[in-house]
Amino acid sequence: MSCDSSTTSDHRSPTTTRPTRPARPAHAGRRHAYPRLDPARTALVVIDMVPFSDGPYERGVIPRIEALAGALRQAGGLVAWVLPGSGGRRAVREEFYGPEIAELFRTSGGSGPLARRLWPQFTVDEDRDLLVEKTAVSTFFPGCCPLPGLLAERLIDTVVVCGVVTDVCVAGSTRDAFTLGSRVIVVADGTAAGSDEVHNAALRTLYRSFGDVRPTTEVLELIRAGR
Repeated sequence: MSCDSSTTSDHRSPTTTRPTRPARPAHAGRRHAYPRLDPARTALVVIDMVPFSDGPYERGVIPRIEALAGALRQAGGLVAWVLPGSGGRRAVREEFYGPEIAELFRTSGGSGPLARRLWPQFTVDEDRDLLVEKTAVSTFFPGCCPLPGLLAERLIDTVVVCGVVTDVCVAGSTRDAFTLGSRVIVVADGTAAGSDEVHNAALRTLYRSFGDVRPTTEVLELIRAGR
């Protein structure tokens, strides 16, 4: 016996209604969310620029970071150097990486005075700059670095992020800084990863959801215009 499809019960799950994706692209249709900055309320956050990350990409960003640091200091802004801190051994990291690699990462920041652990090409003003350690991928993960509190004390509302590596510590720090309420600008050619493919993929994600992405030349222009 045939059945009229108009009266047959449909026992399939009802179709789920998906939310409509906004028609406008990231930044409400603008190329950049932050067209200006106030140098006095801006910090250049330099992540993990120590010789542990020693490759042509990593070395290549040193002159650009040095230029940004000098320009922002001159304009009355803040420079913060963030280094890998050793912290304690963690079982989950040893399980994930293996004991030898976990220990290699744990001690990647080196030892001795913080300013001397950085690449020697950098100029550090120890009277004005901040030098801190972090014990997590993200500089802004609660409880793992003193920098968020130090920036809040100084009424910093904008962080310009550079350093290494783009897809790990730079990306993690950018996400958490944005989540905590900072305006974030990532320096596209002031960050580096192991390959262009990985670097660019990370920058695309950050630009879409967490911060502006600009080259060094444009960030320098923003600093000069804000003076």
